Amino acid sequence: MEATPAPATLDLPAIQALAAPDMAAVDALIRRRLASDVVLVNQVAEHIVAAGGKRLRPMLLLLAARALGHGGAEAHQLAAVIEFIHTATLLHDDVVDESDLRRGRKTANALFGNAASVLVGDFLYSRSFQLMVELERMPVMKILADATNAIAEGEVLQLLHVRNPDTDEVAYLKVIERKTAVLFAAATRSGALLAGADAATQQRLHDYGMALGYAFQIADDVLDYSADEAALGKHLGDDLAEGKATLPLIHAIRHSDADTRARLRTIVEHGDVGAMPEVLAAIAATGGIAYSRGRAEDYADAAERALDGLDDNDAVAALRGLARYAVRRDH
Repeated sequence: MEATPAPATLDLPAIQALAAPDMAAVDALIRRRLASDVVLVNQVAEHIVAAGGKRLRPMLLLLAARALGHGGAEAHQLAAVIEFIHTATLLHDDVVDESDLRRGRKTANALFGNAASVLVGDFLYSRSFQLMVELERMPVMKILADATNAIAEGEVLQLLHVRNPDTDEVAYLKVIERKTAVLFAAATRSGALLAGADAATQQRLHDYGMALGYAFQIADDVLDYSADEAALGKHLGDDLAEGKATLPLIHAIRHSDADTRARLRTIVEHGDVGAMPEVLAAIAATGGIAYSRGRAEDYADAAERALDGLDDNDAVAALRGLARYAVRRDH
């Protein structure tokens, strides 16, 4: 019997090249719609937008729409909405986490202060809803309004787990669902909705986005204990310093001996980043990095399976490639 060929998959440079014309249009739209007659709004917004980043979430929307045969101005505008929502969450996150470095540059709150960062984050949220309303598509507005509300819940949920050594894997995944995965899923489902896809296809793209969001965030949390700091663009151990028990450490606490477990719990309770060597040793001894990478790979596999049944094309191959990139990147 002849073997079934593996589905086509693109690597990141090929994905970026495929999306480049659409992403250029989105970037131009973002810069036009950021404009304000309040100078400080422009300064803070320009700082965070100029920092670049992967622009993964708007790219997901564009690729989901393109996978189903849709493109153009509506997709560009909705992709800009997704990026505005994401950027607003970054501004607020950095204030809550008291971060001073993101993507290798000073955070907006470090340069302009917490008040300016929070208020410009509010500006970006409200601007995103102005752009949504202009599209006059109520189903899209519902998806994004629900996602934005869930993200806010996720922020509060994460706050409740700060310096809490009893945070387990189930609680950790609930935070990821709301803080990260719901916006990925909103992007991919919205792309399918723009393309006029039926309910089953919209659900496939939603499931893909959710699973990809889990994979991406777990892999991101692994990098905080394993990456090269210069490549990562932020301080290693930031999660520990903020008292966040992410999956590598959760696994270590669960599988260490009683004395090590007690010590790790104390480290989490105090956000003791000076104890990073002890934490790394415990994670290594319990296989926390390998376990967490395996969980990320499981979610990446689930993301790819959600695409089964779609017609193969370059955009679907790109979506498959992003599932692999999410768990194999070094920053």
